[in-house]
Amino acid sequence: MKKSIRKPAVAGIFYPSNSQELNKLIGQIENREAQRINLDFARHHILGGVVPHAGYIYSGYQAVHFFKILQHSKQPIDTVVIVNPNHKGYGPPVAVDVHDFWETPFGLAEIDTELVGLLELPTSADAHKFEHSGEVLVPFIQHYLPQSVRIVPISILQQSYQQSAVLAEKLYKAIIRYGKHVIVVASSDFSHYVSPQEGQRVDRPIIDKALTLDAEGIDTLVKVQHSSICGYGAIMTLIEYSKRISEKAKSEILSIGHSGEIHPSDSVVHYVSMIYFQE
Repeated sequence: MKKSIRKPAVAGIFYPSNSQELNKLIGQIENREAQRINLDFARHHILGGVVPHAGYIYSGYQAVHFFKILQHSKQPIDTVVIVNPNHKGYGPPVAVDVHDFWETPFGLAEIDTELVGLLELPTSADAHKFEHSGEVLVPFIQHYLPQSVRIVPISILQQSYQQSAVLAEKLYKAIIRYGKHVIVVASSDFSHYVSPQEGQRVDRPIIDKALTLDAEGIDTLVKVQHSSICGYGAIMTLIEYSKRISEKAKSEILSIGHSGEIHPSDSVVHYVSMIYFQE
């Protein structure tokens, strides 16, 4: 039976389309951040993380923290579930991709179709076809984790606490039934196109809610502040999933930055990477 492959939508735009150039860029990003990556977190049992999804030259400096810690942990990992926002507006409110593989410059990343079947979620090729927020994380997974690790991309179009709680419950039940080692990654950037100071003011209360695993608080803050954080539904899903997996779930900040640190500007996008774990 012929295997179906999702072709990359943003290779050559958000990250290099050439594998050697991509490998070199990730290495350069890691080298710049090496002294700031807190590998002590690798001693814990990692449940998942929040990782940004912009162009690598902007948000890679935050993203690399989570994946380097995950690599260093030597924790067995069978599958990485990527929960990401749906920027394009295609497909149902929540959707798993339909393909067998996702292609990147590093090769083919296999979809964990067994876990997809257990999730009992709607499937949609359209929800993922042009979406960058899941795709940009896949080369990091391929670079830092064993080739055998599979992925499950889940796109969220309608973001709300209720939607995230339902998805988290489905993830929890499916992963427990699956019985293998799964990491859940929430793909999200934070404030968009505001000054560095305004982004910090708006984002910090949301980060504090994420640190205390208060998903409902995030939902409220985003609406009250009219926050432009794009993947808050993914973050709330990760929080609710983490609380179901472990009563001792905790969260810590790994790195905070913004695009103005690369190209100075009064209008920047903010990036945060976080780790969820149990001691």
